[in-house]
Amino acid sequence: MPETAIRNRIIERLRPPKTVRMREALANPMAVIRELNNRSLYEFLQYFWDVVSPHTFQPNWHIEYLCSELEKMAQRVADRQPRLYDLVINVPPGSTKTITCSIMFPAWCWTKWYWMRFICASYSSALSMESAEYCRDLIRSQKFQDLYPEINIKEDKDTKSNFKVIKKLEGSPGHVPQSSTGGGRYSTSVGGTLMGFHADILIVDDPLNPSQAASDIELANANRWMEQTLPTRKTNKDVTPTILIMQRLHQDDPSGHILTKQKENIKHICLPGEIRNYGKQLNPPSLKKFYKNDLLDPNQISWKVLRDLEADLGQYGYAGQIGQDPTPPGGGMFKVDHFIIITNAPRPNEIIQTVRYWDKAGTGGGKGPYTAGVKMSKLTGGRYFVWDLKRGRWATHERESIIRSVAESDGVNVEVFVEQEPGSGGKESAESTIRNLDGFVIRADKPTGSEGNKTRRADPYSVQVNNGAFQLLLGDWNHAYIEEHRFFPYSTYKDQVDCSSGAYNRLVGKKIARRIT
Repeated sequence: MPETAIRNRIIERLRPPKTVRMREALANPMAVIRELNNRSLYEFLQYFWDVVSPHTFQPNWHIEYLCSELEKMAQRVADRQPRLYDLVINVPPGSTKTITCSIMFPAWCWTKWYWMRFICASYSSALSMESAEYCRDLIRSQKFQDLYPEINIKEDKDTKSNFKVIKKLEGSPGHVPQSSTGGGRYSTSVGGTLMGFHADILIVDDPLNPSQAASDIELANANRWMEQTLPTRKTNKDVTPTILIMQRLHQDDPSGHILTKQKENIKHICLPGEIRNYGKQLNPPSLKKFYKNDLLDPNQISWKVLRDLEADLGQYGYAGQIGQDPTPPGGGMFKVDHFIIITNAPRPNEIIQTVRYWDKAGTGGGKGPYTAGVKMSKLTGGRYFVWDLKRGRWATHERESIIRSVAESDGVNVEVFVEQEPGSGGKESAESTIRNLDGFVIRADKPTGSEGNKTRRADPYSVQVNNGAFQLLLGDWNHAYIEEHRFFPYSTYKDQVDCSSGAYNRLVGKKIARRIT
Protein backbone atom coordinates (compact mmCIF):
# COMPACT_ATOMS: atom_id res chain seq x y z
CA MET A 1 0.00 0.00 0.00
CA PRO A 2 1.44 3.45 -0.93
CA GLU A 3 2.83 5.52 1.94
CA THR A 4 0.30 8.35 1.34
CA ALA A 5 -2.66 5.98 1.61
CA ILE A 6 -1.29 4.50 4.84
CA ARG A 7 -0.87 7.97 6.36
CA ASN A 8 -4.44 8.96 5.38
CA ARG A 9 -5.87 5.83 6.99
CA ILE A 10 -3.99 6.51 10.22
CA ILE A 11 -5.26 10.11 10.29
CA GLU A 12 -8.82 8.93 9.69
CA ARG A 13 -8.59 6.44 12.55
CA LEU A 14 -7.27 9.07 14.92
CA ARG A 15 -9.92 11.65 13.92
CA PRO A 16 -12.95 11.64 16.25
CA PRO A 17 -16.08 10.23 14.63
CA LYS A 18 -18.61 12.75 13.35
CA THR A 19 -20.99 11.89 16.17
CA VAL A 20 -18.27 12.68 18.71
CA ARG A 21 -17.54 16.04 17.09
CA MET A 22 -21.25 16.86 17.02
CA ARG A 23 -21.59 15.90 20.69
CA GLU A 24 -18.65 18.16 21.60
CA ALA A 25 -20.16 21.04 19.63
CA LEU A 26 -23.53 20.69 21.33
CA ALA A 27 -21.85 20.55 24.73
CA ASN A 28 -19.89 23.77 24.14
CA PRO A 29 -21.45 25.84 21.32
CA MET A 30 -19.53 29.02 22.31
CA ALA A 31 -16.27 27.22 21.65
CA VAL A 32 -17.48 26.38 18.15
CA ILE A 33 -18.57 29.98 17.49
CA ARG A 34 -15.23 31.22 18.78
CA GLU A 35 -13.33 28.87 16.52
CA LEU A 36 -15.36 29.96 13.47
CA ASN A 37 -14.74 33.61 14.29
CA ASN A 38 -11.03 32.98 14.82
CA ARG A 39 -10.75 31.40 11.41
CA SER A 40 -12.72 34.04 9.49
CA LEU A 41 -13.01 37.82 9.75
CA TYR A 42 -16.20 37.51 7.69
CA GLU A 43 -17.76 35.17 10.28
CA PHE A 44 -16.61 37.53 13.04
CA LEU A 45 -18.20 40.51 11.26
CA GLN A 46 -21.53 38.73 10.88
CA TYR A 47 -21.59 37.51 14.47
CA PHE A 48 -20.92 40.94 16.00
CA TRP A 49 -22.78 43.01 13.40
CA ASP A 50 -25.71 43.85 15.68
CA VAL A 51 -23.31 45.34 18.25
CA VAL A 52 -22.19 48.12 15.91
CA SER A 53 -25.19 48.56 13.58
CA PRO A 54 -28.97 48.79 14.15
CA HIS A 55 -29.60 47.57 10.61
CA THR A 56 -29.86 43.97 9.47
CA PHE A 57 -26.65 42.66 7.93
CA GLN A 58 -26.89 42.40 4.14
CA PRO A 59 -24.35 39.82 2.94
CA ASN A 60 -22.60 40.28 -0.38
CA TRP A 61 -19.60 38.66 -1.99
CA HIS A 62 -17.43 41.77 -1.94
CA ILE A 63 -17.50 41.95 1.87
CA GLU A 64 -16.23 38.38 2.18
CA TYR A 65 -13.63 39.07 -0.49
CA LEU A 66 -12.28 42.16 1.31
CA CYS A 67 -12.27 40.27 4.62
CA SER A 68 -10.13 37.57 3.02
CA GLU A 69 -7.64 40.16 1.73
CA LEU A 70 -7.38 41.78 5.16
CA GLU A 71 -6.82 38.40 6.80
CA LYS A 72 -3.84 37.73 4.52
CA MET A 73 -2.20 41.04 5.43
CA ALA A 74 -2.76 40.53 9.17
CA GLN A 75 -1.34 36.99 9.06
CA ARG A 76 1.92 38.18 7.53
CA VAL A 77 2.22 40.85 10.19
CA ALA A 78 1.52 38.26 12.89
CA ASP A 79 4.25 36.02 11.44
CA ARG A 80 6.64 39.01 11.23
CA GLN A 81 7.04 38.39 7.51
CA PRO A 82 8.06 41.23 5.18
CA ARG A 83 4.99 42.75 3.56
CA LEU A 84 4.37 41.81 -0.03
CA TYR A 85 2.45 44.99 -0.80
CA ASP A 86 0.40 47.88 0.50
CA LEU A 87 -3.31 47.69 -0.25
CA VAL A 88 -5.33 50.32 -2.13
CA ILE A 89 -9.07 49.61 -2.18
CA ASN A 90 -11.59 51.69 -4.14
CA VAL A 91 -15.25 51.01 -3.43
CA PRO A 92 -18.46 53.09 -3.63
CA PRO A 93 -20.09 54.67 -0.58
CA GLY A 94 -22.52 52.44 1.30
CA SER A 95 -20.48 49.27 0.71
CA THR A 96 -19.77 48.46 4.40
CA LYS A 97 -16.13 49.45 4.05
CA THR A 98 -15.80 51.36 7.33
CA ILE A 99 -17.38 48.67 9.49
CA THR A 100 -15.24 46.05 7.77
CA CYS A 101 -11.86 47.78 7.75
CA SER A 102 -11.95 50.37 10.52
CA ILE A 103 -14.14 48.72 13.15
CA MET A 104 -14.23 44.92 12.84
CA PHE A 105 -10.76 44.26 11.44
CA PRO A 106 -8.69 45.65 14.38
CA ALA A 107 -10.99 43.97 16.92
CA TRP A 108 -10.69 40.61 15.12
CA CYS A 109 -6.90 40.91 15.07
CA TRP A 110 -6.77 41.49 18.82
CA THR A 111 -8.64 38.25 19.51
CA LYS A 112 -5.74 36.42 17.85
CA TRP A 113 -2.78 38.77 18.29
CA TYR A 114 -3.57 41.08 21.17
CA TRP A 115 -0.20 42.85 20.80
CA MET A 116 -1.01 44.44 17.44
CA ARG A 117 -0.98 48.24 17.23
CA PHE A 118 -3.05 50.24 14.74
CA ILE A 119 -3.02 53.81 13.50
CA CYS A 120 -6.35 54.69 11.89
CA ALA A 121 -7.06 57.94 10.05
CA SER A 122 -9.94 59.55 8.17
CA TYR A 123 -10.48 62.96 6.57
CA SER A 124 -11.89 64.41 9.79
CA SER A 125 -11.15 63.83 13.44
CA ALA A 126 -14.86 63.34 14.14
CA LEU A 127 -15.18 60.50 11.61
CA SER A 128 -12.02 58.81 12.86
CA MET A 129 -13.17 59.06 16.47
CA GLU A 130 -16.58 57.64 15.61
CA SER A 131 -15.02 54.49 14.12
CA ALA A 132 -12.73 54.21 17.14
CA GLU A 133 -15.67 54.50 19.52
CA TYR A 134 -17.58 51.73 17.75
CA CYS A 135 -14.49 49.52 17.88
CA ARG A 136 -13.97 50.22 21.58
CA ASP A 137 -17.64 49.65 22.41
CA LEU A 138 -17.54 46.36 20.52
CA ILE A 139 -14.76 45.04 22.75
CA ARG A 140 -16.52 46.20 25.92
CA SER A 141 -19.88 44.72 24.84
CA GLN A 142 -21.30 41.77 26.75
CA LYS A 143 -21.51 39.73 23.55
CA PHE A 144 -17.78 40.15 22.91
CA GLN A 145 -16.84 39.53 26.53
CA ASP A 146 -18.89 36.32 26.59
CA LEU A 147 -16.85 34.99 23.68
CA TYR A 148 -13.47 36.56 24.46
CA PRO A 149 -13.40 37.18 28.23
CA GLU A 150 -9.62 37.48 28.20
CA ILE A 151 -9.57 40.57 25.93
CA ASN A 152 -10.49 44.02 27.24
CA ILE A 153 -9.61 47.72 27.21
CA LYS A 154 -6.94 48.98 29.61
CA GLU A 155 -8.76 51.13 32.17
CA ASP A 156 -6.13 53.85 32.49
CA LYS A 157 -5.66 54.05 28.70
CA ASP A 158 -9.23 54.29 27.48
CA THR A 159 -10.10 57.22 25.23
CA LYS A 160 -11.63 57.28 21.77
CA SER A 161 -8.48 58.73 20.24
CA ASN A 162 -6.05 56.40 21.96
CA PHE A 163 -6.84 53.16 23.77
CA LYS A 164 -4.85 50.05 24.63
CA VAL A 165 -5.84 46.40 24.74
CA ILE A 166 -5.03 44.02 27.59
CA LYS A 167 -5.13 40.24 27.79
CA LYS A 168 -5.96 38.46 31.05
CA LEU A 169 -3.48 35.72 31.81
CA GLU A 170 -4.35 32.38 33.33
CA GLY A 171 -3.14 32.26 36.94
CA SER A 172 -2.87 29.71 39.66
CA PRO A 173 -5.97 28.97 41.74
CA GLY A 174 -6.30 31.39 44.64
CA HIS A 175 -4.11 34.05 43.02
CA VAL A 176 -5.23 37.40 41.62
CA PRO A 177 -5.49 37.15 37.82
CA GLN A 178 -2.77 39.02 35.99
CA SER A 179 -2.99 40.82 32.67
CA SER A 180 -0.61 41.77 29.94
CA THR A 181 -0.78 45.08 28.10
CA GLY A 182 -0.97 44.55 24.37
CA GLY A 183 -1.49 46.72 21.35
CA GLY A 184 -4.08 49.38 20.76
CA ARG A 185 -5.49 51.96 18.43
CA TYR A 186 -4.52 55.57 17.84
CA SER A 187 -7.01 57.54 15.75
CA THR A 188 -6.41 60.86 14.02
CA SER A 189 -7.38 62.92 11.02
CA VAL A 190 -5.42 63.06 7.79
CA GLY A 191 -2.95 65.86 8.39
CA GLY A 192 -3.12 65.36 12.16
CA THR A 193 -0.26 64.71 14.53
CA LEU A 194 1.32 61.28 14.84
CA MET A 195 4.40 62.09 16.88
CA GLY A 196 5.26 59.39 19.40
CA PHE A 197 3.00 56.72 17.87
CA HIS A 198 3.94 53.70 15.80
CA ALA A 199 1.81 50.86 14.46
CA ASP A 200 1.96 47.35 13.06
CA ILE A 201 -0.85 48.14 10.59
CA LEU A 202 -1.81 51.56 9.16
CA ILE A 203 -5.43 52.06 8.05
CA VAL A 204 -6.60 55.15 6.14
CA ASP A 205 -10.36 55.19 5.57
CA ASP A 206 -11.61 58.03 3.33
CA PRO A 207 -8.70 60.51 3.50
CA LEU A 208 -10.79 63.13 1.63
CA ASN A 209 -14.43 64.11 1.44
CA PRO A 210 -15.99 65.34 -1.83
CA SER A 211 -15.72 69.04 -0.94
CA GLN A 212 -12.03 68.70 -0.07
CA ALA A 213 -11.38 66.97 -3.39
CA ALA A 214 -12.42 70.17 -5.16
CA SER A 215 -9.54 72.04 -3.51
CA ASP A 216 -6.02 71.76 -4.91
CA ILE A 217 -4.67 72.72 -1.50
CA GLU A 218 -6.60 69.99 0.33
CA LEU A 219 -5.53 67.41 -2.28
CA ALA A 220 -1.88 68.39 -1.91
CA ASN A 221 -2.08 68.32 1.90
CA ALA A 222 -3.64 64.84 1.96
CA ASN A 223 -1.11 63.43 -0.51
CA ARG A 224 1.81 64.99 1.35
CA TRP A 225 0.62 63.54 4.69
CA MET A 226 0.15 60.10 3.15
CA GLU A 227 3.54 60.26 1.47
CA GLN A 228 5.76 61.93 4.06
CA THR A 229 4.18 61.61 7.51
CA LEU A 230 2.33 58.29 7.68
CA PRO A 231 5.19 56.04 6.45
CA THR A 232 7.43 57.22 9.32
CA ARG A 233 5.00 55.76 11.87
CA LYS A 234 5.64 52.08 11.12
CA THR A 235 6.72 49.69 13.87
CA ASN A 236 8.79 47.82 11.30
CA LYS A 237 9.26 49.43 7.91
CA ASP A 238 9.73 46.03 6.24
CA VAL A 239 6.64 44.45 7.80
CA THR A 240 4.03 47.14 8.53
CA PRO A 241 1.51 47.48 5.66
CA THR A 242 -0.65 50.46 4.76
CA ILE A 243 -4.32 49.89 3.90
CA LEU A 244 -6.01 52.75 2.02
CA ILE A 245 -9.73 52.40 1.35
CA MET A 246 -11.78 55.13 -0.30
CA GLN A 247 -14.13 56.14 -3.07
CA ARG A 248 -12.46 57.94 -5.99
CA LEU A 249 -13.01 61.69 -5.85
CA HIS A 250 -10.36 63.18 -8.11
CA GLN A 251 -7.72 62.03 -10.56
CA ASP A 252 -5.03 63.07 -8.08
CA ASP A 253 -6.72 61.95 -4.86
CA PRO A 254 -4.51 59.81 -2.56
CA SER A 255 -5.33 56.53 -4.32
CA GLY A 256 -4.78 58.09 -7.75
CA HIS A 257 -1.57 59.73 -6.52
CA ILE A 258 -0.23 56.39 -5.28
CA LEU A 259 -1.29 54.40 -8.34
CA THR A 260 0.26 56.91 -10.73
CA LYS A 261 3.69 56.06 -9.33
CA GLN A 262 3.20 52.47 -10.55
CA LYS A 263 4.99 50.92 -7.61
CA GLU A 264 5.39 47.15 -7.75
CA ASN A 265 4.51 46.70 -4.08
CA ILE A 266 0.95 48.03 -4.41
CA LYS A 267 -2.07 45.76 -4.71
CA HIS A 268 -5.04 47.59 -6.17
CA ILE A 269 -8.57 46.35 -5.62
CA CYS A 270 -11.16 48.41 -7.48
CA LEU A 271 -14.86 47.54 -7.22
CA PRO A 272 -17.11 49.92 -9.20
CA GLY A 273 -20.75 50.05 -8.14
CA GLU A 274 -21.68 49.03 -11.69
CA ILE A 275 -19.66 47.70 -14.61
CA ARG A 276 -22.08 48.43 -17.43
CA ASN A 277 -20.30 51.75 -17.90
CA TYR A 278 -17.20 51.24 -15.74
CA GLY A 279 -16.08 47.69 -16.49
CA LYS A 280 -12.56 48.88 -17.32
CA GLN A 281 -12.10 50.06 -13.75
CA LEU A 282 -12.76 46.62 -12.24
CA ASN A 283 -9.62 45.14 -10.70
CA PRO A 284 -8.84 42.30 -10.65
CA PRO A 285 -10.93 41.63 -13.78
CA SER A 286 -11.61 38.07 -12.67
CA LEU A 287 -14.13 39.44 -10.16
CA LYS A 288 -16.55 40.19 -13.00
CA LYS A 289 -18.17 36.78 -12.50
CA PHE A 290 -19.54 37.92 -9.13
CA TYR A 291 -21.43 40.94 -10.52
CA LYS A 292 -25.15 40.38 -10.97
CA ASN A 293 -26.90 42.39 -13.69
CA ASP A 294 -23.63 44.38 -13.86
CA LEU A 295 -24.08 45.47 -10.23
CA LEU A 296 -21.65 45.11 -7.34
CA ASP A 297 -24.42 44.71 -4.78
CA PRO A 298 -27.93 44.46 -6.30
CA ASN A 299 -29.63 44.50 -2.90
CA GLN A 300 -27.92 47.58 -1.49
CA ILE A 301 -26.98 49.51 -4.65
CA SER A 302 -29.62 48.74 -7.28
CA TRP A 303 -29.99 50.48 -10.64
CA LYS A 304 -32.78 52.60 -9.18
CA VAL A 305 -30.48 53.70 -6.34
CA LEU A 306 -27.74 54.45 -8.87
CA ARG A 307 -30.05 56.62 -10.99
CA ASP A 308 -30.94 58.65 -7.91
CA LEU A 309 -27.28 58.93 -6.97
CA GLU A 310 -26.37 60.16 -10.45
CA ALA A 311 -29.00 62.89 -10.15
CA ASP A 312 -27.60 63.90 -6.75
CA LEU A 313 -23.89 63.54 -7.47
CA GLY A 314 -23.80 64.70 -11.08
CA GLN A 315 -21.87 62.92 -13.79
CA TYR A 316 -18.41 63.73 -12.40
CA GLY A 317 -19.38 62.75 -8.87
CA TYR A 318 -21.07 59.58 -10.09
CA ALA A 319 -18.11 58.61 -12.26
CA GLY A 320 -15.73 58.96 -9.34
CA GLN A 321 -17.69 57.73 -6.34
CA ILE A 322 -19.66 54.96 -8.09
CA GLY A 323 -17.58 54.14 -11.16
CA GLN A 324 -14.21 54.72 -9.44
CA ASP A 325 -13.23 56.74 -12.50
CA PRO A 326 -13.06 60.47 -11.75
CA THR A 327 -13.10 61.28 -15.46
CA PRO A 328 -16.52 60.66 -17.03
CA PRO A 329 -16.67 58.07 -19.84
CA GLY A 330 -16.01 59.57 -23.25
CA GLY A 331 -14.30 62.64 -21.81
CA GLY A 332 -17.07 65.24 -22.13
CA MET A 333 -19.85 65.66 -19.61
CA PHE A 334 -22.73 66.27 -22.01
CA LYS A 335 -24.41 63.87 -24.43
CA VAL A 336 -25.32 66.64 -26.82
CA ASP A 337 -27.44 64.43 -29.05
CA HIS A 338 -29.89 64.33 -26.14
CA PHE A 339 -30.74 68.02 -26.61
CA ILE A 340 -34.18 68.27 -28.23
CA ILE A 341 -34.56 71.14 -30.71
CA ILE A 342 -38.15 72.26 -31.30
CA THR A 343 -39.78 75.04 -33.31
CA ASN A 344 -42.67 75.93 -30.99
CA ALA A 345 -42.41 77.61 -27.61
CA PRO A 346 -44.14 75.95 -24.63
CA ARG A 347 -47.66 77.02 -23.69
CA PRO A 348 -47.97 79.42 -20.72
CA ASN A 349 -49.67 76.78 -18.56
CA GLU A 350 -46.60 74.52 -18.99
CA ILE A 351 -44.18 77.11 -17.58
CA ILE A 352 -43.43 76.99 -13.86
CA GLN A 353 -40.62 79.58 -13.66
CA THR A 354 -38.32 81.48 -16.02
CA VAL A 355 -34.91 83.05 -15.32
CA ARG A 356 -32.22 84.89 -17.26
CA TYR A 357 -28.72 84.14 -15.99
CA TRP A 358 -25.67 86.21 -17.01
CA ASP A 359 -22.04 85.14 -16.92
CA LYS A 360 -20.13 88.37 -17.54
CA ALA A 361 -16.63 88.48 -18.98
CA GLY A 362 -14.03 90.24 -16.86
CA THR A 363 -12.83 92.20 -19.86
CA GLY A 364 -14.61 93.22 -23.04
CA GLY A 365 -13.88 93.48 -26.73
CA GLY A 366 -11.18 91.96 -28.91
CA LYS A 367 -10.54 88.24 -28.74
CA GLY A 368 -11.09 87.84 -25.01
CA PRO A 369 -13.79 85.86 -23.17
CA TYR A 370 -17.48 86.19 -23.89
CA THR A 371 -20.33 87.56 -21.86
CA ALA A 372 -23.30 85.19 -22.10
CA GLY A 373 -26.86 85.28 -20.82
CA VAL A 374 -29.28 82.38 -21.15
CA LYS A 375 -33.07 82.46 -20.76
CA MET A 376 -34.32 79.19 -19.30
CA SER A 377 -37.66 77.89 -18.03
CA LYS A 378 -38.66 75.04 -15.79
CA LEU A 379 -41.66 73.24 -17.29
CA THR A 380 -44.19 70.78 -15.97
CA GLY A 381 -43.30 67.12 -16.16
CA GLY A 382 -39.66 67.61 -15.14
CA ARG A 383 -38.69 69.32 -18.41
CA TYR A 384 -36.57 72.41 -19.10
CA PHE A 385 -36.67 74.85 -22.00
CA VAL A 386 -33.94 77.16 -23.31
CA TRP A 387 -35.42 80.14 -25.16
CA ASP A 388 -32.29 81.84 -26.38
CA LEU A 389 -28.73 82.76 -25.53
CA LYS A 390 -27.27 86.24 -25.87
CA ARG A 391 -23.51 86.23 -26.29
CA GLY A 392 -20.80 88.66 -27.32
CA ARG A 393 -17.49 90.37 -26.61
CA TRP A 394 -18.70 93.75 -25.45
CA ALA A 395 -17.01 96.65 -23.76
CA THR A 396 -18.38 97.49 -20.32
CA HIS A 397 -20.79 100.27 -21.33
CA GLU A 398 -22.10 98.34 -24.35
CA ARG A 399 -22.50 95.17 -22.28
CA GLU A 400 -24.60 96.88 -19.61
CA SER A 401 -26.74 98.51 -22.28
CA ILE A 402 -27.40 95.14 -23.93
CA ILE A 403 -28.23 93.49 -20.57
CA ARG A 404 -30.76 96.26 -19.91
CA SER A 405 -32.27 95.90 -23.37
CA VAL A 406 -32.59 92.12 -22.98
CA ALA A 407 -34.29 92.55 -19.58
CA GLU A 408 -36.83 94.93 -21.09
CA SER A 409 -37.50 92.44 -23.88
CA ASP A 410 -37.88 89.52 -21.43
CA GLY A 411 -40.27 91.45 -19.19
CA VAL A 412 -40.50 91.95 -15.45
CA ASN A 413 -41.74 88.40 -14.84
CA VAL A 414 -38.35 86.94 -15.76
CA GLU A 415 -36.03 86.89 -12.74
CA VAL A 416 -32.47 87.96 -13.59
CA PHE A 417 -29.30 86.57 -12.02
CA VAL A 418 -25.76 87.79 -12.54
CA GLU A 419 -22.80 85.72 -11.48
CA GLN A 420 -20.52 87.55 -9.06
CA GLU A 421 -16.87 86.68 -9.59
CA PRO A 422 -14.56 86.51 -6.54
CA GLY A 423 -12.88 89.65 -5.25
CA SER A 424 -13.83 93.30 -5.00
CA GLY A 425 -13.84 93.69 -8.78
CA GLY A 426 -16.46 90.98 -9.16
CA LYS A 427 -18.62 92.55 -6.48
CA GLU A 428 -18.42 96.00 -8.07
CA SER A 429 -19.29 94.56 -11.49
CA ALA A 430 -22.36 92.77 -10.08
CA GLU A 431 -23.45 95.90 -8.21
CA SER A 432 -23.18 97.89 -11.43
CA THR A 433 -25.51 95.47 -13.25
CA ILE A 434 -28.00 95.51 -10.38
CA ARG A 435 -28.13 99.33 -10.45
CA ASN A 436 -28.49 99.17 -14.21
CA LEU A 437 -31.56 96.91 -13.88
CA ASP A 438 -33.39 99.03 -11.35
CA GLY A 439 -37.07 98.09 -11.53
CA PHE A 440 -36.42 94.43 -12.39
CA VAL A 441 -36.03 91.43 -10.09
CA ILE A 442 -32.25 91.08 -10.15
CA ARG A 443 -30.00 89.09 -7.84
CA ALA A 444 -26.28 88.44 -7.61
CA ASP A 445 -25.18 84.83 -7.44
CA LYS A 446 -21.84 84.14 -5.77
CA PRO A 447 -20.87 80.45 -6.08
CA THR A 448 -18.67 79.34 -3.17
CA GLY A 449 -16.67 76.24 -2.27
CA SER A 450 -17.01 73.41 -4.77
CA GLU A 451 -19.76 75.41 -6.55
CA GLY A 452 -17.02 77.84 -7.58
CA ASN A 453 -15.58 75.11 -9.79
CA LYS A 454 -17.37 75.42 -13.15
CA THR A 455 -17.06 71.70 -13.90
CA ARG A 456 -18.54 70.54 -10.61
CA ARG A 457 -21.27 73.15 -10.76
CA ALA A 458 -22.30 71.82 -14.19
CA ASP A 459 -22.71 68.26 -12.87
CA PRO A 460 -26.41 68.41 -11.87
CA TYR A 461 -27.26 70.23 -15.10
CA SER A 462 -25.40 67.63 -17.21
CA VAL A 463 -27.42 64.78 -15.69
CA GLN A 464 -30.70 66.33 -16.85
CA VAL A 465 -29.33 67.10 -20.31
CA ASN A 466 -28.10 63.51 -20.62
CA ASN A 467 -31.52 62.25 -19.53
CA GLY A 468 -33.19 64.14 -22.39
CA ALA A 469 -34.95 66.68 -20.18
CA PHE A 470 -33.77 69.79 -22.10
CA GLN A 471 -35.44 71.37 -25.12
CA LEU A 472 -33.89 74.18 -27.20
CA LEU A 473 -35.91 76.65 -29.26
CA LEU A 474 -34.64 76.53 -32.84
CA GLY A 475 -32.31 79.46 -33.51
CA ASP A 476 -28.99 80.48 -35.01
CA TRP A 477 -27.39 80.26 -31.54
CA ASN A 478 -27.98 76.48 -31.34
CA HIS A 479 -24.79 75.31 -33.08
CA ALA A 480 -22.27 77.23 -30.96
CA TYR A 481 -24.24 76.37 -27.83
CA ILE A 482 -24.24 72.64 -28.56
CA GLU A 483 -20.58 72.53 -29.63
CA GLU A 484 -19.41 74.15 -26.39
CA HIS A 485 -21.39 71.55 -24.46
CA ARG A 486 -19.93 68.78 -26.62
CA PHE A 487 -16.35 69.49 -25.58
CA PHE A 488 -16.93 70.82 -22.06
CA PRO A 489 -14.95 70.86 -19.76
CA TYR A 490 -12.20 70.82 -22.40
CA SER A 491 -13.81 73.47 -24.58
CA THR A 492 -11.93 76.71 -25.18
CA TYR A 493 -14.75 78.79 -23.71
CA LYS A 494 -17.13 77.81 -20.94
CA ASP A 495 -19.44 80.84 -20.68
CA GLN A 496 -22.50 79.21 -22.30
CA VAL A 497 -22.30 76.12 -20.11
CA ASP A 498 -21.59 78.23 -17.03
CA CYS A 499 -24.59 80.49 -17.42
CA SER A 500 -26.78 77.47 -18.28
CA SER A 501 -25.71 75.52 -15.20
CA GLY A 502 -26.25 78.66 -13.13
CA ALA A 503 -29.76 79.08 -14.53
CA TYR A 504 -30.58 75.41 -13.95
CA ASN A 505 -29.32 75.51 -10.37
CA ARG A 506 -31.46 78.55 -9.64
CA LEU A 507 -34.54 76.90 -11.13
CA VAL A 508 -34.14 73.80 -8.98
CA GLY A 509 -33.12 75.72 -5.88
CA LYS A 510 -29.61 74.31 -5.55
CA LYS A 511 -28.57 77.54 -3.85
CA ILE A 512 -30.35 80.67 -2.70
CA ALA A 513 -28.80 83.65 -4.36
CA ARG A 514 -28.34 86.80 -2.34
CA ARG A 515 -29.18 90.39 -3.15
CA ILE A 516 -26.25 92.79 -2.83
CA THR A 517 -26.94 95.69 -0.48
